[in-house]
Amino acid sequence: MAHSNTSGSYRSSAAASLHAADDEARLVALARIGNRAAFDELVRRHADGLYAVVARLCTNAQEAEEVTQEAFLRAWRGLPAFRGGSQFFTWLYRIGVNEARRRSERSRRGALVVALDEHRAREACDGSMLPDDRAEQAELRRDVDRAIGGLPVDHRAALVLRDIEGLSTAQAAAVLGLREAAFKSRLHRARSALRLALADHDPRQATS
Repeated sequence: MAHSNTSGSYRSSAAASLHAADDEARLVALARIGNRAAFDELVRRHADGLYAVVARLCTNAQEAEEVTQEAFLRAWRGLPAFRGGSQFFTWLYRIGVNEARRRSERSRRGALVVALDEHRAREACDGSMLPDDRAEQAELRRDVDRAIGGLPVDHRAALVLRDIEGLSTAQAAAVLGLREAAFKSRLHRARSALRLALADHDPRQATS
């Protein structure tokens, strides 16, 4: 009986996922023919996720906002040519990442982005943690942010998409326009560079 209930929950979950995918496909189809309300709903669904990605690739929060807005503007203009060969959000993220990368390459400043999402900000303010623990976690976050911000933008994008935002390898590769094998190679190099950078920030590693 328990096995039957578990199978039922799997079927319900799969059905919900399929329904969500169908709903998004309907919204995209409507937006492609100029339905602004449908596009506004797509913006509502994906704005936070897109911003979280590009914030890691931009030099400051204002630029990240600009890139997010520019990505949606380009998506709206480009929707009539979108044929659905990829998921809408991977196509949208690719527009945003390309715009952020273009600005990064143009500026060549490689400045650190210290833009924590709301979830991480709430963690930093967790009243259940001891002051020393909060300080240690805050320092670790700063070190990680600094190390990620120092990576080349292409490596940073791979790391952010896969390890921070949790996209699958296939999805992250699609966003960056890479084959999966090429993406895995880039991600491996990014992870290696991050580990090395964090070792440089850790005095225990430096003296070992």
